[in-house]
Amino acid sequence: MRQNVTGKDEPPGTAGARPRYRGRFAPSPTGPLHFGSLIAAVGSFLQARAQQGDWLVRIEDIDPPREAPGAADDILRTLERLGLHWDGAVLYQSARAEAYDSAIDKLQALGALYPCSCSRQEIADSSVRGIDGLIYPGTCRGGAAPARRASALRVRTDATPVRFEDRWQGTVECNLARDMGDFVVRRADGYFAYQLAVVVDDAAQQVTEVVRGADLLLSTPRQIHLARLLGLPIPRHAHLPVAVNAGGEKLSKQTGARAIADAPALPLLRAALRFLGQEIPADDGADDIGEFWRVAVAHWRPERVPGVRTLPV
Repeated sequence: MRQNVTGKDEPPGTAGARPRYRGRFAPSPTGPLHFGSLIAAVGSFLQARAQQGDWLVRIEDIDPPREAPGAADDILRTLERLGLHWDGAVLYQSARAEAYDSAIDKLQALGALYPCSCSRQEIADSSVRGIDGLIYPGTCRGGAAPARRASALRVRTDATPVRFEDRWQGTVECNLARDMGDFVVRRADGYFAYQLAVVVDDAAQQVTEVVRGADLLLSTPRQIHLARLLGLPIPRHAHLPVAVNAGGEKLSKQTGARAIADAPALPLLRAALRFLGQEIPADDGADDIGEFWRVAVAHWRPERVPGVRTLPV
């Protein structure tokens, strides 16, 4: 059954009582779905459905220069073809500027932001590499140079450790000031940064657990930091292993990952379950999509998901 697809947010709970669990799949429309992105979709879907919960779809289209024309619609069609039916309306981040502006205003009022006029080259020349890219050295913390136009907004970090328990990756602890530095929440080109948008939207959609790839594991401390500043609830986190090729590269458009839009559905879905450490009995009778998902949900065992960051395919 095709779900309602709109660009407007649907407030959770407006259609009656909701199950306690709320999960989501939030692809960026930079290209068609490939096997790596399918892993996040399947893992988050099964985790939600096994708990009789809601599974939401959000299109993270806040970076127009990186988006591929028609990719969002292609992603939704592929999910439907594979029987990954979502609940409620699809949320498009491109329609959420007012919510993000409100969050920026709140952070400004708290004194948590400052303007930054540093170019990428200047940052590269004056920074050291941390655990997830270059550590911003704080050049503009005391104020941007008077003759320059401050164009980005950064959030202040401190040495207070951010610690969380990830369902599959275990204990994660990060000193943001030391390991990552102050990070951007609104870019120089005026677009909102991923870290801000995802925090605002997870709270608005009442997401209780974020299931996604481990390539985003180190984004979580920054998102927890923002959620605390904004007074928003912090969901549980569960980071799945990322599918990599023989060279250890994450499957992506850049590394030549093939689109799955036309791949036979059942073999593809069984491959995703094997990747996630799941078992489907040989006599399960799953010869159609609906039956496949009924059996897959019944046999979903999250403890079997490999607790590693990457897995080859």
